[in-house]
Amino acid sequence: MKDFYGLLGVSADATAEIIKSAYRKKAAQFHPDRNPEPDAAAKFRAVQEAYETLTDVDRRKAYDETRRTSLIDDPIIVAREIWSNYLGNIQK
Repeated sequence: MKDFYGLLGVSADATAEIIKSAYRKKAAQFHPDRNPEPDAAAKFRAVQEAYETLTDVDRRKAYDETRRTSLIDDPIIVAREIWSNYLGNIQK
């Protein structure tokens, strides 16, 4: 499961305004017209997906529930993914 919060670099209790601000920064960073890296387009699409999910109230609620369930069902895999996303954001 993708960690949309980690991808945008926001906490799980972030407001819509914080999510929008983080999205704009990440979208500008990974936009294929501005970023020559070969994987920039894929990262840009991932950031868009995270933003679309977290700004839609119903989709965010479903995502949060699935995230909680995944953490309970398979905590090691989910914890590693969350940790790598947050560590990746710290290093950049």
